[in-house]
Amino acid sequence: MSHSAATSDRYVLSDAQIATMTAPEGYGLIERGHIAVEGGVIAHVGADLRPDYADWPRESLGGALVTPGLIDCHTHIVFDGNRAREFEMRLQGATYEEVARAGGGIVSTMAATRDATQDQLVDAALARLDSLIADGATLIEVKSGYGLDRDTELAMLRAARALAQRRGIRVRTSFLGAHAIPSEFSGQADRYIDTVCIPALRAAHAEGLVDAVDGFCEGIAFDTAQIARVFDVAVELGLPVKLHAEQLSHMGGAALAAQYGALSADHVEYATEADAQAMAAAGTVAVLLPGAFYTVRETQLPPVDAFRTHGVPIALATDCNPGSSPLTSLLLAMNMGCTLFRLTPAEALAGVTRHAARALGMTDCGQIDPGLRADLAIWDVETPAELAYRIGFNPLRKRIFGGEA
Repeated sequence: MSHSAATSDRYVLSDAQIATMTAPEGYGLIERGHIAVEGGVIAHVGADLRPDYADWPRESLGGALVTPGLIDCHTHIVFDGNRAREFEMRLQGATYEEVARAGGGIVSTMAATRDATQDQLVDAALARLDSLIADGATLIEVKSGYGLDRDTELAMLRAARALAQRRGIRVRTSFLGAHAIPSEFSGQADRYIDTVCIPALRAAHAEGLVDAVDGFCEGIAFDTAQIARVFDVAVELGLPVKLHAEQLSHMGGAALAAQYGALSADHVEYATEADAQAMAAAGTVAVLLPGAFYTVRETQLPPVDAFRTHGVPIALATDCNPGSSPLTSLLLAMNMGCTLFRLTPAEALAGVTRHAARALGMTDCGQIDPGLRADLAIWDVETPAELAYRIGFNPLRKRIFGGEA
C-alpha cells in the first residue's frame, strides 16, 4: 500500500480479488472487492464500499489476490543439528524405522539440541522461520520434543516463545515430551513418561509455555495407553491435545485423539474410515503432512475421501523438522497436498488458512471477515489455484500482520 496508508491506523485495500475462505467449500471469492482495516482488525469486506470508509487512506491492488495470512499448524522448527546423513541412508534403502532403531531419527536430533544454548536454538530457528514468513505465514505452531529431558524441553518452548518477539509472527506452542524414548530410558517408556515427560509438562505449564499437548503414537515411540496418561494430565491442566497418529502403522492413535476431543490428528496415512467417523464426531481436524510422506517415500495415502465423506476438516502443514520433513515452504506443501494427496487447490488453501486455524484452536484468523485480525497475504497471481499450481515460485507481493505491512 502507499506509505501513508501503511502508517495509518485505518485504511482500505481496493480493487482486490479476495479469497475470504469463509465459504464451506471453495474460496469464497469476491471479485474487485474492498477490505477496510482499522486498529489491526478487519472492519469491512465486500464488493461494495460503504460511505463510512470513503475518506480512509486507500490503495488499489490492481486485481491482485488477497488471502488470509497463511498458517503452518505443525512444525518442529526449534532444533539444532541436521540429519543429512540419514537422508543418504534412506536413499540407500534404510527405512525410517530402521534409521530410528539404529540410533538416528529423533534421538539423533536430541543430542544436538541438548548441547545447544537457548539463544542458539532461537538463532537456528529464525532462518527457518524467515522462509515461512516469506511464504506469507502469519501464524505458526512450534513443538518441543527434541530435548526429552526437563531442562531442554523447557528451553525449546522458551525459544519458541522468543520467536514471536523477534519477528512479526504469532506462535502457538505444543509440548511434545512424548515424542521419543531417549537412550537413557531405552526399554523403559513408562518410566520415562512418569519421571520426565509428565513432570516436564507440569513445569512448562506452570511457566506459561504450553498452548497444547502433543504426542507420537507409533511403534517406535509410545502406545495409546502411554499417550492417554499424558493426555489425562493435559485435561487436568486445562490444555487441549493433538496427536501424531497413524503415520507408519495403525496404532489406534486417531481414535484416541477423537476420544479426548483433540484439536487435530496429524499425519494419519494409516487412518481408517472408522477413524474418520470418530474424528468428525469429535470435531478433530486431520492435518496432512505431505513433506513427510514425500521424504520417507511413504506409499500409504491418507483416507482423504473418507475425511471428505464424513466432514472432517483437512489442514495442511510443513511438518518442518530435521529428519522426515526438512520443508520450510507452505506453498510447496500446498502443491504436494494436491499432487500427492489429490486435494483440490481450494482444499489446499483452506488447509493452510481456515482449517489450520481450527487445528490450533484459533478463532480470530484464517478467514477474511469483519472482526477478525487483519493478517493478510497479497499475491501477484491471476487465480487462487496458482498458489498450489506453481513449484518453486513465490508470488507474494506483501504480507500484512495485524494490519501492518
